[in-house]
Amino acid sequence: MNKKGHPEIQWLDSVSFLEKEAGIQFVGPLRERAAGPPELLVPQKTYAKPMRSRKWCLACMVTGGIIFALITALANASQATANEFGNVENNSPKRVAWVAPEKNNTANKATAGGNAANEQAAINAAKSLSQVFRLVSQRVLPTVVAVENKMSMDKRSFVMPSSAPANSTPGDIPGQTFSGNGVGPLPAPSAPGWNMPGGMGVGSGVIIDPAGLILTNNHVVRGDGEITIRLQDGREFIANKVFTDPKTDIALVKVSPNKPLPAAIIGDSDQAQVGDWVLALGQPFGLESTVTAGIISAKSRAMGITDREDFIQTDAAINPGNSGGPLVNLDGHVVGINTAISSRGGGNDGVGFAVPVNLAKWVADELIDDGVVQRAYLGVGIQSINQQVADRLNIEPRCGLLITNIVEGSPAEIAGMREGDVVLEFANQVVRSPSKLQTLVERSKIGSRHSVKLMRRGQTFEVSFLADQNQDAVAEKAASEEVNSPVAYEQLGMVIDNLNAGVANELRATGVRGVVIMGVRGGSSADRAGLKPGMIIQQVNRIPITSKEDFQQQLMKSDPRSGIGMLIYSSSGSGYTVLRP
Repeated sequence: MNKKGHPEIQWLDSVSFLEKEAGIQFVGPLRERAAGPPELLVPQKTYAKPMRSRKWCLACMVTGGIIFALITALANASQATANEFGNVENNSPKRVAWVAPEKNNTANKATAGGNAANEQAAINAAKSLSQVFRLVSQRVLPTVVAVENKMSMDKRSFVMPSSAPANSTPGDIPGQTFSGNGVGPLPAPSAPGWNMPGGMGVGSGVIIDPAGLILTNNHVVRGDGEITIRLQDGREFIANKVFTDPKTDIALVKVSPNKPLPAAIIGDSDQAQVGDWVLALGQPFGLESTVTAGIISAKSRAMGITDREDFIQTDAAINPGNSGGPLVNLDGHVVGINTAISSRGGGNDGVGFAVPVNLAKWVADELIDDGVVQRAYLGVGIQSINQQVADRLNIEPRCGLLITNIVEGSPAEIAGMREGDVVLEFANQVVRSPSKLQTLVERSKIGSRHSVKLMRRGQTFEVSFLADQNQDAVAEKAASEEVNSPVAYEQLGMVIDNLNAGVANELRATGVRGVVIMGVRGGSSADRAGLKPGMIIQQVNRIPITSKEDFQQQLMKSDPRSGIGMLIYSSSGSGYTVLRP
């Protein structure tokens, strides 16, 4: 009792109040932390009746409510922490409870807005595709080889075995790369070979015959270098024969193994369709046994890379070093030979090109039989039929190809074709692109006959075409029988070769006369003069030269003490330089 005879008010600390009134239990240090300072007291409800002031009572209730809310939040947070990490007093967490995959994935609960069964079906489909990638890789990788091209002169010192100019990215075909600035036209395709220090070019290839036949790209093996084939299991072979076809950029390499080699299965590229999954295998940047995946983005692409083009376009990553490697479908069958990329920086931009394997197979058969590719020809000029031409001729666009001129005495003239005719079919196959017709004609066996369906003034009819050999092929075969190899000049530190039409076309130097630099030794007089592979020597001491023999004659007449003057052509123009051996 107090002095006035009223019962004494019993004060409770805040924790006791909450434990009694709210049923909240506090343990150990948590109780001490929740209790707060000792002066934080609240009146016990049962003895609050004789309160003196209603204002004081209201203030007390508000304060108590605030305290109750704060301590409740603190208690909940502390309890969650305790549940996660165990005893707070110990302050040492338990071992992480790693979440393992459920054995029965179908028991997974459906997420919000989703269905567990559908989700699992999607996951299983993705896993199935992944398993296919794995199986195809395991099946095809043993047939993929690394192809090394070593320069014949001072192999350890030469920088590049190719004719690439100084400003090209490694592996680019000279002159076939736009200077990309993020806008403007698509970068020109380049050949994804890979050049390494020591005068060694590295590309890829695929074994197509257990007896030792390897299919690759011409730009991987061209030149007078020593070709080494390295298998996935580490075995190495020196090529004893190399056959090339620059027009399609296809090459065939022959080695002599002591036992049969694993060979890839050749598919049918005509059956491959846009949207099909494909894998690209090879040695990008010298990284052996690399596999990338993508789809066929387009077919029958003509990009100005080679004379004969019918490329498969893919977004499977193709990088320098992939040249010559296989592009395979999900059956593990080869459908293409990786050949070029369209890139602003020299690497993969998602636009790669492969020679269809049907074309590569035909070229390989021709090379094995004759050493050169014998191509038939039609002897016509043709163009695609766009909407404007179709309206004028009163026909449907892209229904065929319009003949614009006829070569006198050609198989086309003999067959009765005329200017203005529209070629609808060749050998019962519809033709809508010049490259398609060219491919069908050239692959016709010499001496064979084929029907050609034409339209003339709205009327359709057929003529008989007799396949005859293109005279260019005859000239090529004669030239191939002549000894023609690069010449090394040790004193100058460079290798030169005759500039033929094919190389000039690659260098975008049509009409330029001279000899081409195939290699430059680091630190040599040629290197100090700024000469680079791919440059063309047009004059020596102001005397025009057109062959290796001309170059040799002028070199013998020169006085090394006064220097050797040379007019050099490169992608940036022509300039005069002096070599001092």
